[in-house]
Amino acid sequence: MKRYLLLAILFFPFGILSAQQNVIDKIVAIVGEEIILKSDIENAYLQDQGRGIASSSSDYRAGLLENLLVQKLLMAQAQVDSVSVTEDQVESAVESQIDYFISNIGSQEKLENYFGKSIEEIKDDMREPLRERLITEQMQQKIVEKIRITPSEVKRYFLRIPKDSLPEMPDRYELQQIVLRPHVSDAEKERIRERLRDFRDQILNGESTFNTLAVLYSEDPGSAARGGELGYIARNQLDPAFAEAAFELKPGRISKIVESEFGFHIIQLIDRQGERINVRHILLQPKVSEEEKEEALLRLDTIRQFIEKGEFTFEEAAHYFSSDKQTRNNGGLYPDPQTGEARIARANIPGEMAREINKLKVGEISVPFVSHNERGQEEYKIVKVRAFYPRHIANLEDDWQNFELMLTQEKQMDKLEQWVKEKQAETYIHIDNEYKDSKFRYDGWVK
Repeated sequence: MKRYLLLAILFFPFGILSAQQNVIDKIVAIVGEEIILKSDIENAYLQDQGRGIASSSSDYRAGLLENLLVQKLLMAQAQVDSVSVTEDQVESAVESQIDYFISNIGSQEKLENYFGKSIEEIKDDMREPLRERLITEQMQQKIVEKIRITPSEVKRYFLRIPKDSLPEMPDRYELQQIVLRPHVSDAEKERIRERLRDFRDQILNGESTFNTLAVLYSEDPGSAARGGELGYIARNQLDPAFAEAAFELKPGRISKIVESEFGFHIIQLIDRQGERINVRHILLQPKVSEEEKEEALLRLDTIRQFIEKGEFTFEEAAHYFSSDKQTRNNGGLYPDPQTGEARIARANIPGEMAREINKLKVGEISVPFVSHNERGQEEYKIVKVRAFYPRHIANLEDDWQNFELMLTQEKQMDKLEQWVKEKQAETYIHIDNEYKDSKFRYDGWVK
């Protein structure tokens, strides 16, 4: 079966911070008023080499150059169409990328040591490449946004695929869950509040800094290493209670203690830009006693027995009892964390849940068990296998969404290819002699 890749393959991971210092730089291509440097290609090559996908052939570097050529065409058109991005969008992308780097390298200090720059210098290096990436993504989306797929087109698409080229689909499940988070005693909550009050007093009295206390004590693994800083973030991306307190602050001020679904916080506003804020926080999570854990497990077992006796359905129980906001209003349906689809591939089921699923048949409900969410918090849950779709050769009845997506990607790629060829013909393009004999996907680069 012919594979149609996502349009994003046209844009290699932008090259920042890693340019080879011994490359003699020169202009290797001009697209309109945009230039491409030899170091741009070498940056891209180094990143692909680090991912283990680079080839030493000249054709590989020519492919990287062509990705850049398409990107520059999109940038030129974006200027014509007044496509732009806000500073908030750029800052959000910078923070997300920094978070990604830190999660891979281990800490902010290691990241700074690796690049020999401060975190602010690294961010400065990232802003313009990220701005260009965001603009080209928007321009690309604008080109393909009017593409629509009808049911009859999906059927025709499926029928034209040779039977021996249909893909094999992996085992997939439809899973439901009911989640309980144990009750935390008032005494434990007061202990946490008292500790945060002490931190707040230390900061206000000048005995310590917010950053230092966050690094030492905050239980948010995503921000503690950065002194509790979250980066620019919109209100709807935050817990409602956290957002309400944070957006009321003035720069430099520290909130009173805030309780959210993640635990207890104190928050300091760093900056506000429109409807996005940059804050730092210290998070402490109350500890649950063994008695409270046991109580949660017993309650889940009671709920499970009621469902099996038919006193209410799993969907009703999820709605009334589950603590998980994302799944309780859709019958407890647990989506694939990788794709968001209702059917989850066996390989994408989290380990603790997977162990329980392996013991169940369709329609069965697990015994209560302990799980951990993406924030590392303990949760107690029961799960049900609502349906199982065994490994099979793809068919239209079971895999309609997959074929619809494949056809959409094909039509988007066709549209983009048509657009590139049209723009090649009407745009000034110069390619250095070093690349004029290269094998490009599109013929119109060399004129």
